[in-house]
Amino acid sequence: MKQHIELYDTTLRDGAQGRQIKFSSEDQLRVVRALDEFGIAYIEGGQPGSNPKAAELFERTKDMQLKHAKMAAFGSTRHPKSAVEDDANIRALLQAGTEVVTIFAKSSPTHAKEILRVSLNENVKLTGESVAYLKSQGRRVILDGEHFFDGYFEDPEYALSVLEEAWNNGAETLVLCDTNGGRLPSEIAAATGAVRERLPKARVGIHTHNDAGCAVANSIAAVEAGATHIQGTINGYGERTGNANLVTIVPTIQLKMGVKLVTDKQLAKLTHLSHLVAELANMNPRESDPYVGRDSFTHKGGMHADAVHKLKSSYEHIAPELVGNRTHIAVSEVAGRSSLLQKAEDFGITLERDAPETRDVLKRVKDMESEGYEFEGADASLELLMRRAKGHHKSFFKILGYRVSVEAKDQNGASLSEATVKVELPDGTPMHTAAEGAGPVDALNNALRKALEGRYPELKDVHLEDYKVRILDGQAATRAKTRVFIESTDGEVEWDTVGVSENIIAASLHALIDSIEYKLYRTSAKKKSKPAAK
Repeated sequence: MKQHIELYDTTLRDGAQGRQIKFSSEDQLRVVRALDEFGIAYIEGGQPGSNPKAAELFERTKDMQLKHAKMAAFGSTRHPKSAVEDDANIRALLQAGTEVVTIFAKSSPTHAKEILRVSLNENVKLTGESVAYLKSQGRRVILDGEHFFDGYFEDPEYALSVLEEAWNNGAETLVLCDTNGGRLPSEIAAATGAVRERLPKARVGIHTHNDAGCAVANSIAAVEAGATHIQGTINGYGERTGNANLVTIVPTIQLKMGVKLVTDKQLAKLTHLSHLVAELANMNPRESDPYVGRDSFTHKGGMHADAVHKLKSSYEHIAPELVGNRTHIAVSEVAGRSSLLQKAEDFGITLERDAPETRDVLKRVKDMESEGYEFEGADASLELLMRRAKGHHKSFFKILGYRVSVEAKDQNGASLSEATVKVELPDGTPMHTAAEGAGPVDALNNALRKALEGRYPELKDVHLEDYKVRILDGQAATRAKTRVFIESTDGEVEWDTVGVSENIIAASLHALIDSIEYKLYRTSAKKKSKPAAK
């Protein structure tokens, strides 16, 4: 496949229609910059005719020095009752000032008659007029054939005639849309092939939705059938079940099909791009996502971990570094000695395969997991456990006691949480502090920090990023054990810790202690690794 394939991103328009996804104006600009750096050819910024925020985005991006991407304004063909030059939507597209304009046209007979309420001939006419007028105003026009595949399998000749009218009037790309997301790869391939046969000189594009779980497969099927323009969103965000996920499509086509879409350097930023857009969309990255999810290259079973240690390709379909990811070894109750050894190696800890301490660490891990601990998502706690077993880590403080209270005037009123903590520093100095917080865990965290930051000022950089609670045995009701995961960051790196107890406050405290200890260990290790001043 020698023809160049274009990437067209619609995260800021189609993706933003996903439930719970919201981008601020500043977020939108950051997404634009990130997509441009990644090598996306077109960035669809929204529909200026119906969304003032989209119009604002186009105005703000006019002065941006984009290296790779062209901004594209999105809208519809003219309204059946409007002359094209007077149509409000068409005027808004022109006022957006983008070189590229994408308009959608009905390519399904049923939608033309029942939704647009026009005759089939009138629908074809307004499609051609809209494209021709935008071209006459100096715009490059991309035509999205809405419900194309449904229309094609209803009336192939009519669906093709709509595309042909757009092509004859100057559309440079004809995008075939599986708007309802219900078609299968074989259907996508057949219809795409028919378009290529009917209009061999036209650039054909693909735009799929994921309602049947086939959006990525359908996009690839279209490319194999001759499509050279792919539309999608980062992380597959979009209405209902989402759009085609460009984060999966790009490496699949580039690494599996040998078609260069972006540079190797850009591809290596794929995981970062995925996580950045997730953060800006206020969504958690999906750990099971292909290529970029943490679980994509995580190995839990002992035999798998041992095999990967010997030969990465034994259980990894690509080198994770190609997409900016890395191999993770999960130490768990099903893990063997090989998993433990490889995890220790990742931490820079030397464990001998047959050494008693190795057996002790593995037994300790399995015993703790039987009590409810889980180290798969708590590398910092696991590393501290190993270093303590090796004698490489001594605690920077000791908890002598703590108390947490919650006070509320009535069951509906706001509560006040207060925690007191007594700690002992390494030189024996006792510290007794109290602090308030938004809740009992926040108060406990504040009291701990208040006790320790005088001796360890580096803790001022640490912030809790996430706090997750899991009830381990719901049948035990209020006596159930609780597992708490805490994600922390100091602005440079992130780390995860875990605590377990029948008492949620105690479980939270265990995770907080590990979080603080891990930061202090890293700071101490960094100081020791620096060469002495001459």
